Amino acid sequence: FQRLYGVPIERNNDEKAKERLRNVVAPFILRRVKSDPQIIQDLPEKMENKIFCSLSREQATLYQALVNTTMEKIEHAEGIARHGQILALLTHLKQIVDHPALFQKASSKSPDRSGKILRLIDMLETIIENDERALIFTQFKEMGDLLVSILQDAFDLETIPFLHGGLTASQRDALVADFQSPDGPPIFILSLKAGGTGLNLTAASHVFHFDRWWNPAVEDQATDRAYRIGQNKNVQVHKSSRSERSKKKSTSCSKKRKTSPMLSSTPRALGSRNSMPTHYANSSPLARRP
Repeated sequence: FQRLYGVPIERNNDEKAKERLRNVVAPFILRRVKSDPQIIQDLPEKMENKIFCSLSREQATLYQALVNTTMEKIEHAEGIARHGQILALLTHLKQIVDHPALFQKASSKSPDRSGKILRLIDMLETIIENDERALIFTQFKEMGDLLVSILQDAFDLETIPFLHGGLTASQRDALVADFQSPDGPPIFILSLKAGGTGLNLTAASHVFHFDRWWNPAVEDQATDRAYRIGQNKNVQVHKSSRSERSKKKSTSCSKKRKTSPMLSSTPRALGSRNSMPTHYANSSPLARRP
C-alpha cells in the first residue's frame, strides 16, 4: 500500500495514484449528504427569511454612546490591545442589539426595551397558533436565560427548555426527547455552541438565529438540527439582517467569511466614531451584525 499509494500521494501528491485509490475504495464507501439527488427528493423545502425590526430608543442611544467612547480608546491603542478593544466592542454591540440588560447587567429585563424581542414574540404567536414548533439559537448564555423568562411570561408556559453547555449529557438527552415527543413544548432555546451540532430536532419547523455568529457555516450546522433526514415538514429559517442600505455589503462579507479562515479587525471595518452609530441607530431594521 505504501509503495502504490502512500508514498506517491503523501510525498509526491501524485494525482494518478489518488485516482487509483479513489476507484478502489469507492464501492465500499457510503456517503449520504443533502446535496445528493436521491436525498433531495426525500427532504422538504427549506426557506430562509430575513427579519427586520426597529431598535428601541434606548438601544440606539446605548449603541451610539458605546461606539463614541470605545472608538476614542481604539484610536490611541496599538497592537494586541487595539484588537482586544475591537473584539470587545463587537460583542457589546451585539448584546445591546439583543437586549440592553445583557450590557447593563443589573438593569430591567422588560421585553419592551428590545425591538428584537418584541418582533420575536410577534412571530412566535403565529407559530404557536398554527401548532408549530420553533428552535431559537443564541450565542449568549445570559440571553438564553433572559429569553426563557420573557417567553414563559409572554405565552403563559410553565417551562421552556434551554440547552446550554452547563448541562450533563443525561439532561441534554432528556430535553431533546421531551421536545421531540408529540406533546413537547412549542419553543426550544439552545446555545449555539452547545446545541448547534449532533442533535436531531425534527419536531421543529422554524429556526431562529436570534443573534448572528461570524461564521455562517456554524449557523448552517445549527439549522440542520431541524432540516435533516427524517424531517417531513417545510423548514423556515429566520435570520437577522442589516438594513437595505447595507444588504449588498453584508452579503459580500458573508460570502468572504465562508471561504476565509481568518478575519482581520481594522478601524475601517468598524467605521468612524461618527458614522457607525448613525448607520445603525437611524436605519429601521434592528437585527444587524455589529
